Amino acid sequence: MRLVILGGGESGTGAALLAKQKGIEVFISDIGTIKDDYKHLLKAYAIPFEEGHHTIEKIKEADQVIKSPGIPHETAVIQQLHVCRIPVIDEITFAAPYAKGKIIAITGSNGKSTTAHLIYHLLDAAGYHVALAGNMGYSFARCLAKGSYDYYVLELSSFQLESLKNFKPNIACLLNITPDHLNRYNYSLEAYAKAKLNILRNMTPLDHFIYNKSDPITAAYLQAQNILPELHPIDPLSIWNSDGLCYCNVDGTSFSISREQIALPGRHNQYNAIVAITAAALAGVAPTTIYAALPKFHGLSHRLEWCGAPKSIDCYNDSKSTNIASTRAALLSFNQPIIWMAGGVDKGNDYSLLLPILQERVKAIICLGKDNHAIIKAFAPLGLPIQETDNLDNAIHMALSIASPGEVILLSPACASFDLFKNFEDRGNQFKKKINKLIQKYPLPKI
Repeated sequence: MRLVILGGGESGTGAALLAKQKGIEVFISDIGTIKDDYKHLLKAYAIPFEEGHHTIEKIKEADQVIKSPGIPHETAVIQQLHVCRIPVIDEITFAAPYAKGKIIAITGSNGKSTTAHLIYHLLDAAGYHVALAGNMGYSFARCLAKGSYDYYVLELSSFQLESLKNFKPNIACLLNITPDHLNRYNYSLEAYAKAKLNILRNMTPLDHFIYNKSDPITAAYLQAQNILPELHPIDPLSIWNSDGLCYCNVDGTSFSISREQIALPGRHNQYNAIVAITAAALAGVAPTTIYAALPKFHGLSHRLEWCGAPKSIDCYNDSKSTNIASTRAALLSFNQPIIWMAGGVDKGNDYSLLLPILQERVKAIICLGKDNHAIIKAFAPLGLPIQETDNLDNAIHMALSIASPGEVILLSPACASFDLFKNFEDRGNQFKKKINKLIQKYPLPKI
């Protein structure tokens, strides 16, 4: 078989490495520039590639084409392949048959990374040989090329789920469905939700599905299905009883979790933690192991990450929040007045959903982006102080000049980062670096 892969990023390179390992003739074509790290890998394994263009004639010689998740189906080269009746699949579909261990798959508009990392943390604490892959770190295919594992914990985006064929997780988690990446789906929430729900496509009654009981889209979908995995609904609005306990009953094992055992800030993270605990318990992790490991997990970079308190003002890096729902959760995590740093590349946001929260909790808004028109227009009626800049240093100094000791500066942009930064990690790392310099300049007063 001759395999062509479109896209030479983590997904495409991982698929190429796995194909090479399995004795498949493979070629990568990327219309952009392939990063040096990936080029070194491809050369080391003698995998031919091209960059900066697509040689259509060479691509059409393929028996099968793998499309990297970032490439939309409407792209001209994909349409030409459809006309030629050359099968186009995704990396997850290609990789799935080679996985011998069990799969825990996590998707949702928000909270995927935190939940996936916590599941990994709990399984690792139990002594499982476990891999963490998918939409972060190594791709699924690259992970399989590296070795075999008892469990694969996979974070999966809507892009990765759109075209699944043979992929079937043993445990699937769908955290939530809120508007995100709608520009990819012709601004249709229904189309976006369909991609997310595709995680259920091949699941059987022997598998397990953990989901948000309060989500109407998921509930409607489940009602329309004839064959379903075993369902584990969790209501994020009523996790705790009056004593601050959550009672879990998983496969006949009952145990309780105290709110104080969860070291993550925010009500949304408490929900993510209960989903992760349920998945780990279904995988066989004992309650005693969960109790010991849970308080040791303190979250991830760029997700409500405390960076320090220059001038006794708490600064949080939530750069990963690139949509309204995620930023909404971040804003609800604080009782102190917030100076909110927002902005970037708008993804079709409906900012009106934030108006009541801003009115209640936000002291001022700092718009950080090349085009802040949409944010300013949406929030001007609130009468809050709004300043704008396209420079991070300026944004931080604006925020510090407004904030008082005991208040919060929150970088939670609700937008993509590509107007001023390489990605959300770059945005968050620059923010942390600048805050660290300010901490050295304004150390905490001695008591």
